[in-house]
Amino acid sequence: MKRKRLTSMKKRLYALIAVCLVPLTIMMVYLLVLMNDVSQRYDAIVENITLANAYNIVFKENMDYLMYIIVVNAERAQELIDTDRPQAMIEEARDAFLELYDKADTDSSRESLRRIIKSLNTLEDRAGEIREDVMAGGSYDENMNRLDFNVRVITDLIQEQIQKYIYEQAINMERLRIGIRKDVVHSIFLLGAVVAGIFATAFFVSGKVISSITKPIQKLCSVAKQAGQGDFQVRAEETGTYELTVLKESFNRMIEELGQLVEDIRIEQLNLRAAELQLLQEQINPHFLYNTLDTIIWLSESGDTEHVVKMVTSLSDFFRTTLSKGKDFISVEEEKLHIQSYLEIQQFRYRDIMEYEIHFSDEVCQYEMLKLTLQPLVENALYHGIKNKRGMGHIQVCGRKEGENLVFEVTDDGIGMTKQRLCEVRQLIRGERTRDQEHSGFGLFNIDQRIRLYYGQEYGLTLESTYREGTQMQVMIPCVRN
Repeated sequence: MKRKRLTSMKKRLYALIAVCLVPLTIMMVYLLVLMNDVSQRYDAIVENITLANAYNIVFKENMDYLMYIIVVNAERAQELIDTDRPQAMIEEARDAFLELYDKADTDSSRESLRRIIKSLNTLEDRAGEIREDVMAGGSYDENMNRLDFNVRVITDLIQEQIQKYIYEQAINMERLRIGIRKDVVHSIFLLGAVVAGIFATAFFVSGKVISSITKPIQKLCSVAKQAGQGDFQVRAEETGTYELTVLKESFNRMIEELGQLVEDIRIEQLNLRAAELQLLQEQINPHFLYNTLDTIIWLSESGDTEHVVKMVTSLSDFFRTTLSKGKDFISVEEEKLHIQSYLEIQQFRYRDIMEYEIHFSDEVCQYEMLKLTLQPLVENALYHGIKNKRGMGHIQVCGRKEGENLVFEVTDDGIGMTKQRLCEVRQLIRGERTRDQEHSGFGLFNIDQRIRLYYGQEYGLTLESTYREGTQMQVMIPCVRN
C-alpha cells in the first residue's frame, strides 16, 4: 500500500510536468518550423532583389560607356580601357541571372529571367560585332549607328526587363507579408488556446498534488529552520503520507545525532584541513629525485667527482630543509638555501636553457616563514615557463621587506600565459573554479591556501603574466621574527 502511494505521487508529478511541457514543446516546434520557412522564403526574395538591383542601372551605364570609348577612340581604345571588359560584364551578368533562373519558384519569374538572359546573349553578339569591326578599321559612322540602335537599345531593354523582374519579386514579397500576417494571427489564436488549456489543466492537477505535499513540508521546514538556528531538541510531528513520514523519521534521527556530533565534526574538519596542507608541503616530486639520482650515477660513472660532490651536497641541503625535523616554519635564510639547492640541481640538468639569480635583502633573513613556500613557485616557473619557451630562460627570486610585510617574487622570462589562461589560473587560485590536476593551477591554489590558513586572508599569492614575455608570482606574508 505504501509503495502504491509513492508511485501514485510520482505519476501525478510527472503528469503535471507533461501537461505543461508537452503542449508547449509541440507549439514551440511548430513556431520554429514556421519561422524558419518564412525566413528562408524572405531571404530568398531579398537575395534575388539585391542581385538583380546590382545590374539595374550600373550595368547599362558601364556597358554604354565602354562601348562608346571603343567606337570613338578606336586606335587608343586598348590604352584607355580594357576592351575585353564588355564581354566579361555580359558573362558575369548572364551567370548571375542563370543562377536566379535555377532558383526561381514561379513561372512569371522564370519567364522574366529567360528574357533577360536572351537579351544578354543578343547584346553579346552585337557588342562583339562592333568590337571586331572597330579593330578592323571599320566605318566610324556605321559603328556609331550600331552603338545607338543595337547596344544602347538592348541595354535599355535589359534595364526594363530587370526592373520588371524586381517588381515581380516585390509583389512576391508583399504576398509573403500577407501570408506571414495570416500565420501570425493563426499562431496567436492557437498559442492562446494552448496556453489556456495548459493553465486550466495544470491548475486542476497541481491543486491535487500541492495540497497533499505543501502543508506537511511547511511544517517540516519550520522544524528544520529551528534546527538550523541551533535548537537540536526540536522534533518533527507525524505526517499523513508515507514519503513525508519516512522523511520525518530520518530528519528526527539526524537532528538527534547532529546535536552530538556537530562539535566533533567541526574540530575534525579543521584538523583534516591542516593535515592536508601539512601533507602537501611534505610532498616530494619523485621524478625530481629519480632524475637527480640518475644524474649523480651518470657523473660518478664518468669520473666527474667534483660535480658528484656538488650534486650530492645540494640534494642533501634540499632534503634537510624539506624535512626540517617536522617543523612548519623555518628561517627565510633556510628557505633561500632551499631554493638555491633546488636551482643548483636543476641548472646542472637544464644548463642549456636556464639561468637564475637569487636576491634577498639582508633584513629579511632575520624573519621566519612557512617552509616550502617558494620552491614550488620556482618549480612552476621552470617547468611551465622556461621549459615551454624552448630557449635560454632566466629565473629571478627576490625577497624584500615592505613595511610590516615580507614580499617575495619569483620572475621568469618563459612562455608566459595568454589572457584567458591567466584568468583561469587566477580563478583556480581564488577557488572560484573547480580545481583540476594541472600543477600550474592546483599547486598554486594550495600554496595560497596554506598562506591564508597560517597568516590570514589578507595575505597570499598574486600572479601576473604576459604571453611570450614571462610570469611573475608574488607572495606576501607578515614579518615574524625567528
